Amino acid sequence: MACKKDEAPAPDGTQTRPAALSDIKTDKGVDLEKKVVYIGALNDESGPGAAIGKPFAAGKRLLARQVNAGDSGLLPPGWRVELVERDHAYNPQNAVQAYSDLHEQVLFLGTSFGTPNTLPLRDKLTADNVVAFPASQSSEMARHQYTPPIGASYKLEAMRALDWAVEHAGGADKVKAAIVAQGDDYGKDGLEGWTEAAKHHGVTVVSQQSVAPGQKDFAAVVTALQQSGANYVLLTVLPGASGPILGTAAQLKYQPAWIGQTPAWVDRFFDPKVIPAPVFANFYWATGLTFWGDDVPGMKDFIALHAKYPDTPKDFYTLASYVQGRVQLEALKAAIEAKDVTRAGYLKALRNVQRTTAGGLTAEPVDLSRFPYATALEVRVLKPVLDQGSWSVVAGYAPPKALGTPAAKAADDSK
Repeated sequence: MACKKDEAPAPDGTQTRPAALSDIKTDKGVDLEKKVVYIGALNDESGPGAAIGKPFAAGKRLLARQVNAGDSGLLPPGWRVELVERDHAYNPQNAVQAYSDLHEQVLFLGTSFGTPNTLPLRDKLTADNVVAFPASQSSEMARHQYTPPIGASYKLEAMRALDWAVEHAGGADKVKAAIVAQGDDYGKDGLEGWTEAAKHHGVTVVSQQSVAPGQKDFAAVVTALQQSGANYVLLTVLPGASGPILGTAAQLKYQPAWIGQTPAWVDRFFDPKVIPAPVFANFYWATGLTFWGDDVPGMKDFIALHAKYPDTPKDFYTLASYVQGRVQLEALKAAIEAKDVTRAGYLKALRNVQRTTAGGLTAEPVDLSRFPYATALEVRVLKPVLDQGSWSVVAGYAPPKALGTPAAKAADDSK
């Protein structure tokens, strides 16, 4: 290695730190001698969010393998990363305990899975100066300096979903809107967006149903929706609820248009052995994120990388986690090059990230220089092409009309 010539024996015969590293500042989670950065991950691999949590955890592992194989260019030469992982099983108390277990060992958290599991950490993150990247698009994440989101919020997804419902139905007077929302901040975010957009369009929300993570029986929920006459239903739920809700509705011959928010879908639904394809005949997906095989410049390279590690799940959330990790490493590389790999130095580097596309894998550039964070505003609506394991675009990227932004007004005026 080129740095060996900078090494000099100490009087006792041990090796001193290479001169190239001697002026780099560190505090927690960095081994300068080995050029290793330790990154925390609070996952859900055994709780009600595990259908998302397992592939999301795999996305960070894929990125770590890419970096540690060498020559990725994602970090300066010789630098490696090591994940320090815990499974909190989608339990907020477990998340707090897991954070306490590992926070002294890591520079930052590459994953903090789930809105209800990240919110209790915010005061601790501030006190410890630890950035925690949430596997959550809750609007609350954007309001806290240490929980930077990547992508449009759940609130914006819900608002854009109702824009599409009005367009699809042929007018606001033809929409009877309803929502099934998880009883936590994720659900609250979707509900706020849905109701604000309904007010903007003059649409009546005829039913609001609340569900709990891990809930199994949805007969009462679906019956209430059916009795309300709702013909467009937003699903602000996890995949463990999406499948049973749609399955129950199919049994009751209730066929509204279902619009899932990002966490309502998991790519296992493409497999008819998991859920029969007809159950998803009226399902749509509102998301600002890119999907596997999407038409973005970096997708070819990502798929080639995945092919090198076929044991990694082929899943939307693997991709989403990987994209998030690319943004994290962009800031880490800048911190190393600035010779300040302290927690404060990492946050400073992160806040200097502007208009990154994570190697061409985001549709909208991510800008973390503004606070409260506003990383993305645009959302699109997709429909699954089940026999191809992919998606068709039914409504392209656009900001919600209820925002009143120039772009949103232009979209509204074009109709």
